[in-house]
Amino acid sequence: MHADVLVIGTGIAGLSYAVRLANQCPDKKIIMISKRDLLESNTKYAQGGIAVVSNFINDSYADHVEDTLRASDYTSDPKVVDFVVREGPLRVQELMDWGADFDKSGASLHLGKEGGHSAKRIVHHKDQSGLHIQNALIAKARAHDNIQFFENYSLVDLITDHHLQGEKHGRCYGAYVISIKDEEIIKITSQLTVLSTGGAGQVYAHTTNPNAATGDGLGAAYRAKVQVENLHFVQFHPTALYPKVDGNTFLISEAIRGAGAILRNEKGEAFMHKYDTQLDLAPRDVVSRAINAEMKKHNTSHVYLDATKIDQIILAQEFPTIMSTCMKLGIDISKSFIPVLPAAHYFCGGIDVDENGQSSLSALYAIGECSHTGLHGANRLASNSLLEALVYAARAAEHAAEALRKNILPASFFDGVPDWLGTEDVSNERIAQISLLRSDLQQIMSAHVGIIKSGDSLGLAEKALQDVYASTAALYQKNKLTPQLTTLRNLVSVAYLMVKQSQQHPENKGVYYNQDYV
Repeated sequence: MHADVLVIGTGIAGLSYAVRLANQCPDKKIIMISKRDLLESNTKYAQGGIAVVSNFINDSYADHVEDTLRASDYTSDPKVVDFVVREGPLRVQELMDWGADFDKSGASLHLGKEGGHSAKRIVHHKDQSGLHIQNALIAKARAHDNIQFFENYSLVDLITDHHLQGEKHGRCYGAYVISIKDEEIIKITSQLTVLSTGGAGQVYAHTTNPNAATGDGLGAAYRAKVQVENLHFVQFHPTALYPKVDGNTFLISEAIRGAGAILRNEKGEAFMHKYDTQLDLAPRDVVSRAINAEMKKHNTSHVYLDATKIDQIILAQEFPTIMSTCMKLGIDISKSFIPVLPAAHYFCGGIDVDENGQSSLSALYAIGECSHTGLHGANRLASNSLLEALVYAARAAEHAAEALRKNILPASFFDGVPDWLGTEDVSNERIAQISLLRSDLQQIMSAHVGIIKSGDSLGLAEKALQDVYASTAALYQKNKLTPQLTTLRNLVSVAYLMVKQSQQHPENKGVYYNQDYV
């Protein structure tokens, strides 16, 4: 297949990009690849909302900029922070024009408050903001005839000069993708390619990310020699529900602490006053390390979140999903403490891009969590992720519209791109081996490359990952490529990069904490 633009990933970044580009270039064909169905993305699980200045009486651009810089330990790019914050209100209004309906307080938007923010500025839809946004964008995107969707396809590799035998232009030419259902690998060539594949939380055993968050864009970009930066800055969300729900880690939104919930240790004691003056609404890196310290001090597997002092009407109105999910486990959050622990949540680094989302490889863009824009630096301010996705998707779409008018290859050129060369069938025994290797990788990363690291732990991780890599490479060379093997291959690439970049980082900043540096 051939498209003018290939978008891989269908969260808030990919969908808003496609909608904007389809509006501007109705004559251009856009193909969108979704790893699961269109609704299943990291965006769907974003409970809190979008951080954006909308109340200029109690808030300002300058305050949002300062909060973002402070949360990053002043490692964010100030220029990027400034334009993202200032362009945010326009992008959120655009999202509302496309069908998003955020909670109101009278005639104004109802604003929540989360950790690290000096004012109430979180625009939200109860505690299901991401799900609501995802549904609105899917409906808007489906209304465009020039957007074609392929659900249940996973990225295998980017098509670059490496795959060509004839004429070469030093750019990306599309991608090979694999069908999750029938395991067929197809070639999709394109003038421009956009990675909006999300993060890689599945490198850890405990993550708030869905099963599809396996770093596919990051792994493919790394193999294509695209610049990938700061993967050692992984943000752990402080409050994930301790018992898993249907095998998945459930996020307890930071907004509930903004509404008055407080953290308590095994003895029922509030403890955040010992760690930060902002108490339970300190930035996520501070709260996660505090929880980790309390768990070690009391030799427990979790701490507690106390929401019993919040009015029951507010709990029911603003946090219905959290209430109902906890109730399934027999926890009435209006009367009982919620057991919580930190879990891998968000990658602050990724594919390095410029102010328009362009990567170091021509004709390849990256937007959303898989990108490294400079907004987050060493630590992301809560709810800045959806904001970044909207702003950079709009910028990338504007840039792409211009590129499609100027910098395109003749259609005949793509005839020379070869099909993927497959191998023989894979046995059930090999599938079981892939599953074991993935589990081993997650345990290695959780044990040695978690919230607290050391030179020794990173060395142990590097050595153990070498064995996983060797086994994965052997499977890749000798067996038919399957979605499971593709996923493992990407996880191994991301884990290796995380360890190497951690070993090269010289100081504790933001979410990165090496106990050897204390």
